[in-house]
Amino acid sequence: MNSSLNAARRARELQEARDAVLDVLVVGLGATGAGAALDAASRGLSVAAIDAHDLAFGTSRWSSKLIHGGLRYLAKGQVGVARESAAERGLLLGRTAPHLVTAQPYLLPLTPGVGRAQAATVMAGYRLGDALRAASGTPRRTLPGPARVPAARALALAPALRAEGLRGALLSWDGRVVDDARLVVALARTAAGHGARILTRCRALALSGDGAQVRDELTGEEFGLRARAVVNATGVWAGGLVPSVALRPSRGTHLVLRPGALGGLRAGLHVPIPGERNRYALVLPQADGRVYVGLTDEPVDGPVPDVPEAPESDVAFLLEVLGTVLERPLERAEVAGAFAGLRPLIDAPGGRTADLSRRHSVLRSPDGVVTVVGGKLTTYRRMAEDAVDAACPGAPASRTARLPLVGAGTADGAPRRLLERYGAEAAAVQALAREDPALAEPVVLGVTRAELVWGVLHEGALDADDLLDRRTRVGLVPEDRERALPAAREAFEAASRGHRDA
Repeated sequence: MNSSLNAARRARELQEARDAVLDVLVVGLGATGAGAALDAASRGLSVAAIDAHDLAFGTSRWSSKLIHGGLRYLAKGQVGVARESAAERGLLLGRTAPHLVTAQPYLLPLTPGVGRAQAATVMAGYRLGDALRAASGTPRRTLPGPARVPAARALALAPALRAEGLRGALLSWDGRVVDDARLVVALARTAAGHGARILTRCRALALSGDGAQVRDELTGEEFGLRARAVVNATGVWAGGLVPSVALRPSRGTHLVLRPGALGGLRAGLHVPIPGERNRYALVLPQADGRVYVGLTDEPVDGPVPDVPEAPESDVAFLLEVLGTVLERPLERAEVAGAFAGLRPLIDAPGGRTADLSRRHSVLRSPDGVVTVVGGKLTTYRRMAEDAVDAACPGAPASRTARLPLVGAGTADGAPRRLLERYGAEAAAVQALAREDPALAEPVVLGVTRAELVWGVLHEGALDADDLLDRRTRVGLVPEDRERALPAAREAFEAASRGHRDA
C-alpha cells in the first residue's frame, strides 16, 4: 500500500483527476473530509479530495485534543451523541489509531467553590460515562473507572493546586489525541493508500452535484473536476460553497503555557467555570512539558477567517478561571502562545452557541451536493460514513471501523516521542537519521531534521508552513517557529538532494 504523499504524487494525481469522471469528489481535508476520502476509497470508489490549503489547515488542528466519551452531552440529555462518542472513542483507542490516541487521567479539584451536591452530581455523571464505556466494549484496562482521591493524591498529580480548602478531587479517564493534525495526516495517507487522490492547494470555487470548478493555488490555473457525487466537508466554511447551509460558528481559544508553569502536572484538570453549570476549562499536559488550557465558547459574527485569532480577552478569561484553583495565579508572560478554532455548529433559533447540539447533520442541496456539518473530532469517522452513505447510496458498506490508520502499531527500540507521533513508522524516521547523521540534529522541542524531511517525502508537506504548523506543531509558539524556520526550508533541499527514495 503506497500511502506516501509528496509534491510529485500531487502533480501526477491532479492531472489524473482532471482527466477522469470520479465516483466521489470530497471538498475539505480536515478530519471529516479526509475520513470521507478514506471511507469512499476503501469501499472501492474512485475518489479525489481537495483542499484550498493543506491537510488539517482549518478547525481540525485547533481542537482541545480530546477524544471523549460525550460526558457533557449526557448532562444535556443528548444520550445518542454520547453513545456515539463513546463507541468512536473505543475504536480509535483500540483499533484504528492506538498510536495516536491514548488514555488520559483528569482531576476535578474539590475546592470550596465546588459544593458537595455538585460533586455528587459530577461523580454520578462520571459513572454514567463509565457505563457508556462498558457498553461500547472499551475495556477498563484501557480506560479505568472514576474515583474520588484524597487531597494528598490530588496534589501529587497536580502540585500547582491550592492546598487550602482542598477536599480532594474526582478522578476520571478519557481519551486524547497526541496531535490532532497528525491524526488528519494519517487519515489522508491511509486514504491515499486505498487509491484516493489527495490534492492540497486546490481551491473549490463553485460546487454542483456533478463536480466543481477548481483553482490550483500553486499555478493559478482554473479547471473543472467531474464527479458522480460531491461531498462538501469544509466545516465552518461550508455555507460559502452551499448557501443553503446555515451555521453559527463559535470560537474556542486555547493557551499554550511554558514548561514548568504548572509544576510537574501529571494529570489533566477540569476546572469549573464560575457561574456556569456543566462547563469546565480544560488543562491538558503535553509530552514536551507545555500545557494547553482551554476552552472558550464565543459566537463569531461576520466573515469566517481562514485562521482565527485568539483575542486577549479570551486569554485573560482562561487565566482567570485557571487561577481559581491554583496556589499561585499565572502571569501573562507564562503564556507562550495561544490558538483559536471555529466550531461549525448547526444554526438553531435563540440560545448561546455553548448550548447548541454537537450532533452532526448530512444535508443535500437542491442540485445534489451532500454537505456534512456539525459534529466533533471524536466522531469524524461516523460523520464521514454517513456522508458517503448519503452521496453514494448504492456503494458497498463502510469498512472504516475495521481499518487501522497508517502507523497503527509499534516499532521496537524507537523513542516514545516518535512512537506517539509515527507509531510503526518511527523506525523508518530513525532510519533517515542513520543514513544521514545531520538529520539526527534536534531543531526545537525534540523535533529532528529527519522528521522534517519525512514530512516532505511522505506526508504531503509542500512548504515550511506545512511542516511547522501542521506536521510538527512547532509553530504554536512564535519564538519556536522562528528558530525552526531555516531547518524547515532546508528540509526540502535535503529531500530533493539525497532522500527521494527514503
